[in-house]
Amino acid sequence: MFRLNYHNQYYSAYSEGEQLNQIKKLWLESLGKFSSEQVLRAAKRCVETSEYLPALSKMLTFCNEQLSELGLPAPREAFIEACLAASPKSAQVWSHAAVYLAGRDSDWFFLANNTEGITRPVFERHYQQYCQRVLAGGTLTIPAPEALPAHISAPLSRNQQKAALKKMREELDI
Repeated sequence: MFRLNYHNQYYSAYSEGEQLNQIKKLWLESLGKFSSEQVLRAAKRCVETSEYLPALSKMLTFCNEQLSELGLPAPREAFIEACLAASPKSAQVWSHAAVYLAGRDSDWFFLANNTEGITRPVFERHYQQYCQRVLAGGTLTIPAPEALPAHISAPLSRNQQKAALKKMREELDI
């Protein structure tokens, strides 16, 4: 798209094949956290708003703006929000339901007990999936916390506990 819209600028900036491959690798690493649809929309916005070949920082800005326009935080901000949330998680006030759902799918225990280098890619993969649903027009909701049971049974007496334990041992042949 950039080659077609910024023909002379494109060939002037990327005249060497090796340089073009290095630039593509850099852009892929930087934009890899966004879906191809998000990158395409950002590229179209660049073409519509700029007469000059965009820099990588401009593309990142346009990709992140798509998220913020829908109330979605940037992936790193969402990751930090999920990691810092107190329990019970479903009772917290979230910037967007996608943050909660990505944290839940990533496993709260996993997020709390591993390093960012391990947990962030997992979280961002889940978060990206939820962002895609929102960008496609879907709505996300945080499930309501489970209610306490209507009837809470009283604990067994000491004799009832012994009888239940004896029965269990017999059933397991211990």
